[in-house]
Amino acid sequence: MIPVDDHALVRFLEADGTFAPSRAAEPYREAVESLGDADLETFYRDMAVIRAFDVQATNLQRQGQLALWPPSYGQEAAQVGSARAARAQDHLFPSYREHVVTKIRGVDPIDIIRVMRGLTHGGWDPTDPKNGNTHIYTLVLGSQTLHATGFGMGLVFDGRCGTGDLDRDEAVIVYYGDGASSQGDVHEAMVFANSYRTPEVFFLQNNQWAISVPVATQSRSPLYKRGEGYGMPSTLIDGNDVLASWAVTRTALDQARAGGGPQAIEAMTYRLGAHTTSDDPTKYRTSDEEESWRRRDPIARMKTFLIGRGASEAFFADVEAESQALADDVRTRTNALGGLERDDMFAHVYSEQHPLIDEQRQWLADYEASFEGGAS
Repeated sequence: MIPVDDHALVRFLEADGTFAPSRAAEPYREAVESLGDADLETFYRDMAVIRAFDVQATNLQRQGQLALWPPSYGQEAAQVGSARAARAQDHLFPSYREHVVTKIRGVDPIDIIRVMRGLTHGGWDPTDPKNGNTHIYTLVLGSQTLHATGFGMGLVFDGRCGTGDLDRDEAVIVYYGDGASSQGDVHEAMVFANSYRTPEVFFLQNNQWAISVPVATQSRSPLYKRGEGYGMPSTLIDGNDVLASWAVTRTALDQARAGGGPQAIEAMTYRLGAHTTSDDPTKYRTSDEEESWRRRDPIARMKTFLIGRGASEAFFADVEAESQALADDVRTRTNALGGLERDDMFAHVYSEQHPLIDEQRQWLADYEASFEGGAS
């Protein structure tokens, strides 16, 4: 882990749930203190419900219902705060782990399941109003930053930002991780974003591990400083503090949409689960490290804070019931999904028939046929 500059870190909630704004948080304090109980309880509900979904999806993959699952366990605060900070007219470009971001914007969680089951090449239509301008997942590391920057350039060319009307001017937020930050695509996106002054927020979730590569191996200096190198205002936040994520992202998006150009945020968080269900994190990190981050769990932190403000037992019971209901619904609907027809996976590789694809299709058919009649 790269040493954290406590003087630069924006934090409102300590790990134990105490409200103790850091020095860097003071410019955002008024905004946070304007939040009402309903806002704060929504943040908690979002985090708790999506964790139940995440656990259920992981279980479904282990039971053979999904090809793969990328858990978001531990990163809920960074995602909820930033997603709730976006305005209705904003455009969001996720990677493949932003499950709660998509849900907040209106995407049906079963659409994510369909992607991970191999039933769709996209998952949902970003132009459908019900999906809240949320673009589809991408597994190609860092590519979404290029998509977001290109979209932001279009907003500039079309005059859809920088008019001074915060309720109409549009902005873009793109999510990526510390591993993706080493990809050339991310740096090219930052070059173009700053050159064209796109209304864009680069939201980096530093979960400390690029699969098995620690962040300290990837960079010798804090990642948020890379944004400064490209001429962008850049902010470091405690990514396990939903209040910090909301306040800083809200400010950055409004600065970007007003004509202030691209902004960068690094959210210091931790991937408590595996990179994906094909990964075994016990092979490359210690239980002591994991336990130190479990003590900073974003949901437990927020729950303690809410209890201190007088949140009722009935509220937490209601959240628990909603969480269980979503988990049960996802399991039921997943089990009702059809399987992938073998030939479907070959149907959209090329626009015209290709001998290589034909050869692979036939190989798979022969391979599956070899198991018929109990053959092994």
